[in-house]
Amino acid sequence: MNVDEWKSQLKRGILEYSILLLIKTKSYYGYEIISEISQWDIIAAKESTVYPLLRRLEKEHYLASMWKDSVEGLPPRKYYMLTDKGKEYVALMSNEWGALVGVIHELQNREEENNG
Repeated sequence: MNVDEWKSQLKRGILEYSILLLIKTKSYYGYEIISEISQWDIIAAKESTVYPLLRRLEKEHYLASMWKDSVEGLPPRKYYMLTDKGKEYVALMSNEWGALVGVIHELQNREEENNG
């Protein structure tokens, strides 16, 4: 495996968490989510990845949605927001992420100590 393959696997693993963290702050419509996450190459994703993920999260009751009229005669947009179940899920994910990052930092420090 090369670094690009590893990055692709990493991205798949954290995309759901990243999107839920984004939606935790406010409601977003699909394309807005895609635009927001495109700021970071490591989690940038295409519509063909994000929309099925949003549908699954809604089906699993982590997200709720509602249609809102848009301005200037554009079609209505479907906005996503976290449900109570979704908020609990993100909290659990955040705990796991914190533990994982802590271990990675420990391992990185160990490597630096052994090479220093």
